[in-house]
Amino acid sequence: MSVTLDLQITCQLPADKVLKVIGDFDNLVPKLNPQFIKSVETVQGNGDVGTIKNITFGDAVPYKSAKYKVDAVDPSNYSYDYSIIEGDSLIGILDSINHHVKIVPSSDGGSVYKQTVVYNCKGAEKPSEEFLKTEKEVFESNFKAIEAYAVAHPEVY
Repeated sequence: MSVTLDLQITCQLPADKVLKVIGDFDNLVPKLNPQFIKSVETVQGNGDVGTIKNITFGDAVPYKSAKYKVDAVDPSNYSYDYSIIEGDSLIGILDSINHHVKIVPSSDGGSVYKQTVVYNCKGAEKPSEEFLKTEKEVFESNFKAIEAYAVAHPEVY
């Protein structure tokens, strides 16, 4: 069984810039939102498919760590997929969490950030509505923080 969470956030940045900012997520979010993510450390790889990273979460998150693997990177289609494969963020009832990120260019020069999160359950127990609400808030907050940084520092991206 699986549970799906969908996010859609309108962004003033064009899709190519959003993808560049997302590529800098590991460095930016611990600086901009340390209450959610304290650090991201590459364990294996260089950011391409197969790369494995450890996340240490901040105090505003109800779990401490996660290990994730980069599943797909497609700059030409502005997409990035990764999976949480270990850690207490799997809350004891999940086998994995798959994240599918797609940035869609919009006619106004901006874009729409779309993220589908699939929670793959070990059995019949599924994540609570409160858990899903918290997850959505964390994803939105982190995206808005990196977007604001990129808008304030156009020379970087």
